[in-house]
Amino acid sequence: MRLLIRSWNLYHGRTHPPSADLHLEQMVRVVTADAPDAVALQEVPLWAVRRLEAWSGMSASWAMTMPALLGPLARRVTDRDPRRFRSSFTGQANALLVNPHLEAGRHRRVVLNPGLSRSDWLLRGGQRRVCHALELETAAGRVMVANLHASNSPDRRLVGEEIRRAAAFLADAGRCVLCGDFNVRRHTVPGFTEPIGGIDQVLVRGLDVARGPEAWPEERRTVDGVVLSDHAPVEAVVRWTS
Repeated sequence: MRLLIRSWNLYHGRTHPPSADLHLEQMVRVVTADAPDAVALQEVPLWAVRRLEAWSGMSASWAMTMPALLGPLARRVTDRDPRRFRSSFTGQANALLVNPHLEAGRHRRVVLNPGLSRSDWLLRGGQRRVCHALELETAAGRVMVANLHASNSPDRRLVGEEIRRAAAFLADAGRCVLCGDFNVRRHTVPGFTEPIGGIDQVLVRGLDVARGPEAWPEERRTVDGVVLSDHAPVEAVVRWTS
């Protein structure tokens, strides 16, 4: 039994370098075109979370990290100027997409920066950092797939503490794949496979890694002459140990 797992920070659908257009639907279709088993997404605008299933053909679960300050008007504003307006207007979520051939079980989450006040989160554009996870039932057994987006902070100790909270949250999952944007390079998580270079990771515990993890080359995320996102998708193929 093998599973193809991917992780991608969608950058709210923006290109790199930023252009006047958003490409969110195109990004979701590109990263799911070959029917991976699970995809972890970060920086998904809130208006898009209910469209993920239609765009991908996969089941979707999400965890809100920032509310949309402009409510239903947010998408119109960001469409006008995506280089200027982003998460504080549209809101933001992390999402997990699962191939329909797998049965998704319990969805749970933990806030990684619990010191963020509710007023800072709801009224002042503060961002909750969240790890959320899904139990997946496969023909070979159960596996947990988790998705995190850690703080973008120069304080490595703060980011490290968030990642430790995520690891503690997943401590009871024997077979686990931890994906996401760690916002710190090559951060090792005890008990998991070693990280690759960069901040985007797919880490594995209790399973063999048949291929990867590896980041997509830039040309694989270049469509109609533009590079999608300022992050590259990272993917790995995992398999059950004998």
